[in-house]
Amino acid sequence: MHGEYKVPGGKLVVVDVDVEDGVLRRTRVAGDFFLEPDEALDAVNRALDGAPADTDAAGLAARIDAALPEGTVMYGLTSEGVGIAVRRALAHATDWTDYDWQLIHEGPQSPALHMALDEVITAEVAAGRRPPTLRVWEWAAPAVIIGSFQSLRNEVDAEGAERHGVEVVRRISGGGAMFVEPGNTITYSLSVPQALVQGLSFQDSYAYLDDWVLGALGEMGIRAWYQPLNDIATDQGKIAGAAQKRIVGPDGTSGAVLHHVTMAYDIDADKMVEVLRIGREKLSDKGTRSAKKRVDPLRRQTGLPREAVIERMTDSFRARYGLTDGKVTDEELDRAQTLARTKFTAPEWTARVP
Repeated sequence: MHGEYKVPGGKLVVVDVDVEDGVLRRTRVAGDFFLEPDEALDAVNRALDGAPADTDAAGLAARIDAALPEGTVMYGLTSEGVGIAVRRALAHATDWTDYDWQLIHEGPQSPALHMALDEVITAEVAAGRRPPTLRVWEWAAPAVIIGSFQSLRNEVDAEGAERHGVEVVRRISGGGAMFVEPGNTITYSLSVPQALVQGLSFQDSYAYLDDWVLGALGEMGIRAWYQPLNDIATDQGKIAGAAQKRIVGPDGTSGAVLHHVTMAYDIDADKMVEVLRIGREKLSDKGTRSAKKRVDPLRRQTGLPREAVIERMTDSFRARYGLTDGKVTDEELDRAQTLARTKFTAPEWTARVP
């Protein structure tokens, strides 16, 4: 069995392993990482051999740490990263480059239609009728998008939203509220087969699916990192938040993951705090007392037009994994329009958690 895992902010770890009588055998770890001394690699392989095949990534990492020679130095590599690569091998996980990725970047659409397109496109990936897809959103109107489990009244100031003409919609994924305005926000979705994140914990899947955009930001001169559970941060502040939803395929076993990210290109912080009810506990958890200090826009950090940032992001993805231009099919659009009308603009859905 073969598994690969790129350590977030680090290097690629490759593991080949067999399983006999319920334990790992002939484990071979490789990759483009740096490791000193040389014999540390043999110690890693020996530590993994004989481990029960159902040992989780943390347990495998503990075995590795206990076996490493004193003074071992890892660069671009972690014991947990090796453990994750082993779990992905045992789960027969796929890699980014195993797929023909499609890009969808179309004109502005309503907030409710964006919610519906996420659901429809990810369901199509789960059913095997659509290739893995990167969809870049364009917003037709300002909106607050609340997480699937958030309380509407606790998150949104209804008077402020009405005063500023801000539509409120609820998405299918969890996580926190997002304030978006056309021209000030960069939002994208990844709809990927479940096999791509097989063997990863929920938290690890966030880091794994965010890794490409961290690289793209780095190419624009921004040192960004994944901040658990679902933020992308820089030393200037948070610049993005992610959310996920798992969708089961028609056979009940296969499926797909929706991973969408909203990035602040620019932001009207005064308007944001009039529309969102941002609680003191949430701010204290982020280490700041002011909501305005939580988000640092990409416009200031890059000095680039929004369109140029998007182009550089998609070019970076294309260079890594390949990316062909596509579109929402007529059938997908029809289904999404129906869903937007019957679900995502319905009070029963938007206020399902009052």
